[in-house]
Amino acid sequence: MTPAIQARGLHHFAWRCRDAEETRHFYEDILGLPLVHVVKEEIVPSTGEHCPFVHLFFEFADHSHIAFFDLGDNAVTRQDPHTPGWVNHFAMELASEAEVAQMRERLLAHGVEVVGVTDHHFIRSIYFFDPNGLRLELTVRLDAAPIADYVEQKRRIAHEELAAWTRDKARGLRPGQSGTSSQARHDKPTSH
Repeated sequence: MTPAIQARGLHHFAWRCRDAEETRHFYEDILGLPLVHVVKEEIVPSTGEHCPFVHLFFEFADHSHIAFFDLGDNAVTRQDPHTPGWVNHFAMELASEAEVAQMRERLLAHGVEVVGVTDHHFIRSIYFFDPNGLRLELTVRLDAAPIADYVEQKRRIAHEELAAWTRDKARGLRPGQSGTSSQARHDKPTSH
């Protein structure tokens, strides 16, 4: 079997938007991501179906993109009623905690409701919604020595954590029950 090739990084993430100009204003004027590419088509290149659209690309400093499709009908992507609103989101990385604070103030000044700053132990984040109902996160990695140790430990036990979740889920348990959370397993004394 041919081995998998690891992707170099994200090229773009695409989402539906209600209005191309409203989306451009939010991402370019408020978040500071330049609009760098626009595709206007009537036929979808990958499927051949007739569906007029405009496809917008906004560029990050690392040259990856967040992209949007305006299908001309002023509709947004509907949320799955069985998925909590905080689950599906797109996270963007900033360089410092000061930048997170600055962007929080900027968003608030533009009338955008912001949750956080939330401390996740290895990152700190703010959360908000774009005009299309897409939940966004602006985050910064924390670099202090204990944080680096925490991140490395999480990397080492990632498969163990997933296996524990899979076992707990099969038994009908949910986080917070019988030590199913990562934190509860981490804090639990080990028997030797």
